[in-house]
Amino acid sequence: MITQQFIHDVAEYVKGRVAKVVLNGSYEVTNFEQKEVTDNQLSLNYIIPASEISHLTLVEVKDSSGNVISTNNVDVPISADTMFLQSIEVKEVV
Repeated sequence: MITQQFIHDVAEYVKGRVAKVVLNGSYEVTNFEQKEVTDNQLSLNYIIPASEISHLTLVEVKDSSGNVISTNNVDVPISADTMFLQSIEVKEVV
């Protein structure tokens, strides 16, 4: 069994690796309203501007070298500037 402290440390490591979120393969978000770890979960809050994205279909979390950390296919219409919350949970799988 992995300790909770180690799982938290891994979540903090992931936080340090996250450099940007790429929306629909081209729009980059590098300014986060919040980027914080609570227990074993990294929370990323950021604004999606309706002037740039009208329909969100792909969300990729990347490191500073452009390597994908997480990818999610979504179907979210954006009609106004939208605060988006993305979570990455670190957990032991048995």
